[in-house]
Amino acid sequence: MISTNDFRTGVTIELDGEVYSVVEFQHVKPGKGSAFVRTRLKNVRTGNVLEKTFAAGEKLPRAHLERREAQYLYSSGEEYVFMDTQSYEQLTLTAEQIGDGVKFLKENDTIWILTHEGKHIGVELPNFVDLKVVETEPGFKGDTATGGSKPAKLETGAVVKVPLFIDVGDVIKVDTRTGTYIERVNV
Repeated sequence: MISTNDFRTGVTIELDGEVYSVVEFQHVKPGKGSAFVRTRLKNVRTGNVLEKTFAAGEKLPRAHLERREAQYLYSSGEEYVFMDTQSYEQLTLTAEQIGDGVKFLKENDTIWILTHEGKHIGVELPNFVDLKVVETEPGFKGDTATGGSKPAKLETGAVVKVPLFIDVGDVIKVDTRTGTYIERVNV
């Protein structure tokens, strides 16, 4: 069990039969009445975000997640095959289990598979990935880093907004948590 007073970003709890990760929390002590904790919780399996308020000191069951390092091998339709880097066992996950991260998966990338009570419930991608731009409108002379943005299709199929100076063939760094462009990578 964990007290709501001990909440920290990234702590996982069980609530209504689901596993949630604490994204944000705020302890509130109003001038009148008892203290409470306002939270934003992310469902680890589905990725949905829930805002919930708890009484200060309320006890909740803590969810213990097991993390296993795995390498992404290939996809076959809606199924994605990974290899456990310790046991070399192959694991198959569906696009639903992976969530939005599926659009940033590149063959041979290393990720973490999250397991709760023996069931695979999701994956944890690296915070940043380097991906090649395969399709975008051409840049023109005079385009600057602050001049606006345009959509660019990446090698994994994801589409992100990039500055106007990015061209086809450039490698860019993308934040997998928000799906946003960070910088151009010199290869």
